[in-house]
Amino acid sequence: MAKVMKSMDGNMAAADASYAYTEVAAIYPITPSTPMAETVDEWASHGKKNIFGQTVKVVEMQSEAGAAGSMHGSLAAGALTTTYTASQGLLLMIPNLYKMAGELLPGVLHVSARAIATHALSIFGDHQDVMAARQTGVVMLCSSNVQEAMDLGHVAHLSAIKASLPFIHFFDGFRTSHEIQKIEVIDYADVAKLVDYEAIKAFRNRSLNPERPTVRGTAQNPDIYFQMREAANPFYNAVPDIVEHYMREIEKITGRSYHPFDYYGDPEAENIIVAMGSVCDTAHEVVDYLMGKGEKVGILKVHLYRPFCADYFFKVLPKTVKKIAVLDRTKEPGSLGEPLYLDVLNLFYNCDMKPVIVGGRYGLASKDTTPSQILAVFENLKSDNPKNRFTIGIVDDVTHTSLPESEIVDTTPPGTISCKFWGLGSDGTVGANKSAIKIIGDNTDLYVQAYFSYDSKKSGGSTVSHLRFGKQPIRSPYLVYNADYVACHNRSYVYHFDLLKGLKKGGTFVLNCPWKEEELDSKLPASFKRYIAENNINFYTIDAVSIAREIGLGGRINMIMQSAFFKLANVIPVDEAVKYLKESVEKTYGRKGQNIVDMNKAAIDRGVEALHKVNVPDSWKNAKDDPQPEKDEPDFVKNIQRPMARNEGDELPVSAFKGMEDGTFPVGTTAYEKRGIAIMIPEWQIEKCIQCNQCSFVCPHAVIRSLLLNEDEQAKAPESFTSKPAVGKGLEGLGFRIQISPLDCTGCGNCADVCPAPGKALIMKPADQQIEAQAENWEYSLTVTAKDNLMDPTTLKGSQFVRPLMEFNGACPGCGETPYIRLLTQLFGDRMIIANATGCSTIWGASAPSIAYTKNAKGKGPAWGNSLFEDNAEYGFGMFLAVKQIRERLADLIKSLLINGDIPDDLRDAFNIWIDGFDDAKASKEGTEKILEAMKKIDYEKDPMLKEIMEKKDYLIKKSHWLIGGDGWAYDIGYGGLDQVLAMGENVNIFVMDTEIYSNTGGQSSKSSPTAAVAKFASGGKRIKKKDLGAMAMTYGYVYVAQIAMGANMNHAIKTIVEAEAYPGPSLIIAYAPCISHGIKTGMGTSIAEEKKAVESGYWHLYRYNPLLAAEGKNPFSLDSKPPTKPYKDFLLGEIRYASLKTTFPERADALYDLSEKYAKERYEYYKRLAEMNYQ
Repeated sequence: MAKVMKSMDGNMAAADASYAYTEVAAIYPITPSTPMAETVDEWASHGKKNIFGQTVKVVEMQSEAGAAGSMHGSLAAGALTTTYTASQGLLLMIPNLYKMAGELLPGVLHVSARAIATHALSIFGDHQDVMAARQTGVVMLCSSNVQEAMDLGHVAHLSAIKASLPFIHFFDGFRTSHEIQKIEVIDYADVAKLVDYEAIKAFRNRSLNPERPTVRGTAQNPDIYFQMREAANPFYNAVPDIVEHYMREIEKITGRSYHPFDYYGDPEAENIIVAMGSVCDTAHEVVDYLMGKGEKVGILKVHLYRPFCADYFFKVLPKTVKKIAVLDRTKEPGSLGEPLYLDVLNLFYNCDMKPVIVGGRYGLASKDTTPSQILAVFENLKSDNPKNRFTIGIVDDVTHTSLPESEIVDTTPPGTISCKFWGLGSDGTVGANKSAIKIIGDNTDLYVQAYFSYDSKKSGGSTVSHLRFGKQPIRSPYLVYNADYVACHNRSYVYHFDLLKGLKKGGTFVLNCPWKEEELDSKLPASFKRYIAENNINFYTIDAVSIAREIGLGGRINMIMQSAFFKLANVIPVDEAVKYLKESVEKTYGRKGQNIVDMNKAAIDRGVEALHKVNVPDSWKNAKDDPQPEKDEPDFVKNIQRPMARNEGDELPVSAFKGMEDGTFPVGTTAYEKRGIAIMIPEWQIEKCIQCNQCSFVCPHAVIRSLLLNEDEQAKAPESFTSKPAVGKGLEGLGFRIQISPLDCTGCGNCADVCPAPGKALIMKPADQQIEAQAENWEYSLTVTAKDNLMDPTTLKGSQFVRPLMEFNGACPGCGETPYIRLLTQLFGDRMIIANATGCSTIWGASAPSIAYTKNAKGKGPAWGNSLFEDNAEYGFGMFLAVKQIRERLADLIKSLLINGDIPDDLRDAFNIWIDGFDDAKASKEGTEKILEAMKKIDYEKDPMLKEIMEKKDYLIKKSHWLIGGDGWAYDIGYGGLDQVLAMGENVNIFVMDTEIYSNTGGQSSKSSPTAAVAKFASGGKRIKKKDLGAMAMTYGYVYVAQIAMGANMNHAIKTIVEAEAYPGPSLIIAYAPCISHGIKTGMGTSIAEEKKAVESGYWHLYRYNPLLAAEGKNPFSLDSKPPTKPYKDFLLGEIRYASLKTTFPERADALYDLSEKYAKERYEYYKRLAEMNYQ
């Protein structure tokens, strides 16, 4: 049978292998493993068959612990079961891994190995998670690249069945999971012959079934437990030979040879590296490089990590080895060495060979591991006394573990073409490059590789696509440093990044910009111009943004830039490339409608035509930058944030983080970013403005400020800093101005969309002119004094005169979550403690070094902490308990002093005010101010009780506790904790940003997803109704519960939030939050308006449940939204998450739409009945 070659990533490869043998897949969404499960679900929804002739039954559970429990149960009942996980998810599965191993169940877990949240969250790859599971008794098999993920994925399933043991098949998260390679796909018909069907029969015969009843999971005493643990030893002893057997069988099919351990290098090597994972391919390249120089070196690759078999290790180890360096992609603080290193040490304990063995750490959290770093490891082995416990890839100038990189080498195969594409998150660059690499891989004889690196922003952050293609296999699992082709898809990057670094002489650079050739001299930095001129760079420009807007694609420039790439790269004839691109458009965008398809096809044609080659003047060789004034910035910004923002964080030494070892970061750092990514920015129309402050109220990034200026501030203002007389009681004599921060704006346009002023008081204008016009005005606005006490801050208008203490966040433009949290900080920010559930709110709020939470002029602001995903309610509740305990101690001290203390009258009065207002924020603030003022007048250090009060003074003011997160947390994984915290009856506030999907991991279905919604794991439309979290919470009777939607009723939203916070008990607010994953057809610039449509159509309902009213004999439930006035289905069809169902599964779409509407009406009628109940 002819080989079938396809371009795919490691996730797809592992999923393809797993589908063949899987009957049930129990999963839970987690980055970056989820695409494996999503792919399986997609195949199953379209009827793909496994080797048993069935479609896989995919079930999404509420957590990884739930997925593991279901996996365990499914295996126990006799179905071959698989799951896909990573990081914290794998850790949550550990208890069930012990059970599955103990019960000899042949399940398989495919793990895209990933970092663990310690001092900080990292979604990126290393081996910390799998190393935390090595003690469970699960067999562990490691793949080093995409082809191995396919091949060894098959070996894992085949071996699990025969060995009757669970397997973890793991590979490097992101570096392998998301790297695209051209690989050979194994035909299911070939591997179906390899399955041990007798072993499957035996497995099913052992399953729990009332036809042959047995008991499993007994409680055992000291008399037999130990013996039964040892009884399983023969099963483990058989594993290495079973794995070797199936590796030989796969070799017969593919010609590719694997063993539990593989060696590559000089057969008489003296110095070798032992490692596992993607670094093995980097080491492979370096070994070739060094052997070419006559050195006797090698790399020993670990595939079967558990059980660790000495026989197979020594079978491939050269007998000439004198020194070994063992590389671990994990850190085990306090141990004598990392796990793989200790395993290798143990191997040689009773061995005649006694090589020098050293160990080192590398690549934590996807830290790029380059050939030069591997070269440093071999250089270390050459020394008489090689450094042990070393690190590579960092500069450790604190504990001095790092090895220096003495030589920078390029070991990619000769003839390889390397490309880099700088894009803006959500502009389609990454998706287009995935299409491009697959077009090249699937339609030529070239080998291909693609990897995508991201910053931590949501859409709107920077992305870099690293593409390689050539005639030889590509074993370069590291970023592109020396490129033949560089494209920059966002013009602002020329001022923020060293885009041309590594671009080869005579290489090609393409810049998307609106600048004409004669403007380039003044627009481009001098360093750019010098590099282009000195290195004979072929420089092209293209105004892709204007073309996209003209066609109707908005900011989606991907296809324009992709067709330009194919024209310039000339890898395949441009006519063929255009044909393939248009075919990929049909496949990718077909479900979004023919109009989208046609626009993208037009973009492809225009991209080929619109390139302009720049005639580079010789004068550019001598270009010089004008000197820039040095800004007065905090040390953190200068020494850490700026280098990280320039993509130079890898070069920061360990000492840069002295004093930050616990992961604590300063607040307010997003104010220094000034990314300038918007294409269009709102311009304030002073004469039309009605001073409603709605624009500021809805701004997702807090870039719009409502200012009040006194006469002095108006007089000193720049000429263009115009204002108009402020309208409102108490604002007489002040000037009013709306000021936009043009360099922080993302250009979503929600402000202009919702502006109620006749003719609109905000109009979107080109960014360049607005930056030029308003940048200085923004700087002046920062000097305007706060006047947040002149109007009630708990009103819509008044709240917007309070400085937001969450600003310039990294959320997607138009994000539906951030306006709510920004508002919370304006209402309570100076006394707010936030417990944040891992998710989008982690990324847009506190993704190092960009911390969106900030402080006011008095230095006060939200204290924010992120524990895990599943335990946020408990984490926040723990914070509440700590504060409560300390405040109660303060109350005891103050009461004792009031009774027995000899204290001045002013301090006594202050204490009384504080005690009387203990649970009242305003009163406790007043009392605290008076206490601190009075304490200044006395020597409190002499009185132990007064001294203790001053030591605890930060706890005097009543804190506002907020537990925030998305629906994946509140409805699913964290629901148990959320329910427990509500049940405790304490004064905490829970805020749920309900996007109706798992937004942060890419749009998977949650129990909040409504009927008919298309999401990952509901690709055929969700069939069951949305969980009513609010109704469940109301059953307690003492929980304040509400549903809000800012865009539907702004006054209702703020009134509800204030009411909930003031309620003396637990509160739960569920806020509707449109997400970019919804595919709003009118764009995220209408996300606030979409909330209004949701309520008007009866899709979302507004209500409040206030238990205090019941105590007064009144109905505690108030239905605050009116009966629907707009068609329900019109709302559904305005979002691609619903409309796509008609394209993909037209036969079921209408029935699901009808069912969705039925459930929405039922919910409204239920709320209506609650509102009409008689409480007299």
